Amino acid sequence: MCQVAIYPGTFDPVTYGHIDIIKRAQEIFSDLIVAVAHNPHKKPLFSLKERVGMIKKATNGLKGIEIVEFDGLVVEYARKRKAKVLIRGLRMLSDFEYEFQMALTNRKLASDIETIFLMPHESYSYLSSKLLKEAASLGADLSSFVPDFVEKALKNKLRP
Repeated sequence: MCQVAIYPGTFDPVTYGHIDIIKRAQEIFSDLIVAVAHNPHKKPLFSLKERVGMIKKATNGLKGIEIVEFDGLVVEYARKRKAKVLIRGLRMLSDFEYEFQMALTNRKLASDIETIFLMPHESYSYLSSKLLKEAASLGADLSSFVPDFVEKALKNKLRP
């Protein structure tokens, strides 16, 4: 039985939707590794160090969670950490095609590692980091989407 799972992502920035998925995965697996990707192709707004720090602060007090950074293929990182499961969040039907392709590609690269899809609470199902960055740049109140320190960091980065 697998006890270790990895929830990989860019988390640029972490949202309440991400936190909800973390809590749901925590209920299933004894050890959850939240792996923050160094992915320069996505051109993240926040540095890797900032993203890791925000997730650590947002999950402070949750047990059985390790927040780490990683570079390269997530399946290789999973093997290195002896994890057999990748957690992916599905918000809307529009996420499914991309996530399905990624899961099948990962399966081809590493048939010993499974992908499990979790859905966030419906109140977070429409959240995306991209949308929140746009809203923050226009001065929107993001308090129902992200922790207050994330909202402040977003607005400091995006508003002169």
